[in-house]
Amino acid sequence: MKHAEWCPYRLDFTFNAVTSRQSMTYKDTYFIRVTDDARPNEITYAECALFKGLSAEDCADYEKQLSKACASPEDALRHPFSSIRFGFEQALSPSPVSSWSAGKSGIPINGLVWMGDKATMRRRIAEKLDAGFGVLKLKIGGISFDDELDLLDSVRRTFSSDALEIRLDANGHFSAAEASGVLARLAPYHIHSIEQPIAAGQPEAMGCLCRHTPIPIALDEELIGLRSAAEARMLIEEIKPQYIILKPSLCGGYRASDDYIAIAGDMGIGWWATSALESNVGLYGLGAWLAHKGMDMPQGLGTGQLYSNNIASPLELRGSALWCGPGLSWGDMEGLPWRS
Repeated sequence: MKHAEWCPYRLDFTFNAVTSRQSMTYKDTYFIRVTDDARPNEITYAECALFKGLSAEDCADYEKQLSKACASPEDALRHPFSSIRFGFEQALSPSPVSSWSAGKSGIPINGLVWMGDKATMRRRIAEKLDAGFGVLKLKIGGISFDDELDLLDSVRRTFSSDALEIRLDANGHFSAAEASGVLARLAPYHIHSIEQPIAAGQPEAMGCLCRHTPIPIALDEELIGLRSAAEARMLIEEIKPQYIILKPSLCGGYRASDDYIAIAGDMGIGWWATSALESNVGLYGLGAWLAHKGMDMPQGLGTGQLYSNNIASPLELRGSALWCGPGLSWGDMEGLPWRS
């Protein structure tokens, strides 16, 4: 018989993390640990990565839901909350060993440039380029659009689209009325893709944008929440984006993300996965899942460097790839305030 417990954990950012939606100095998350009477010496840790303000299940009784899930771990795989499924799928169905988990290969990732004032963003861009990233992802919508265009222009004067891929993340910042003009002004900079140019929940407007856009569009926040495979297919068929971006902790867990990948494959739509500010515990689960997916483009995984008090782990950034050293361990998690 399996037993599960949970505990809260506050992750402290090493900087003021700004998006077009909010500014964050910390992120609250939840860990679970699972034991099995049949293997009493084995303890499995995972993360139920609630994202307050963004997760569909951000609610007052989340901890009560987590306690119910821990009371019946196997049933938690069918829980209506994405983040709880995400955690229990990692804990109960660990991925088989891969070259990545064995420390023999890395997962290529993009270099994420967070919002800031213009000078700060210029410095962060330079840092990512100096580190050797061939793919930059810039969050936009935090400063004037003209300043953002100036930053793109300065990068493109040095790096052609063959030498450097630029992805943009708008986090739904632009209105449906202004989005077409925004995309037209971005087009000369040879942008690989733009995530969620308008807010989620406008499938007709997003579909129209995707049909006429000069820049490939990727759905991100549009996928948040729990859908059946049939509902997911209906959404993708209605909008027909050029890409979809999968955040398993937000869009139904790993199995639901597998459904999206199958749908994208059927429709000739590209995909990649991104983390959603998980700790190293959830980040490891994402890497282990992706290691078996035959990825054909850099992923949007974090590197564990966002937080000053992240859980110690074998994850590390080497150049522009996320690696996992051998000998998985989770620091001193036993001392956390576990609850049933």
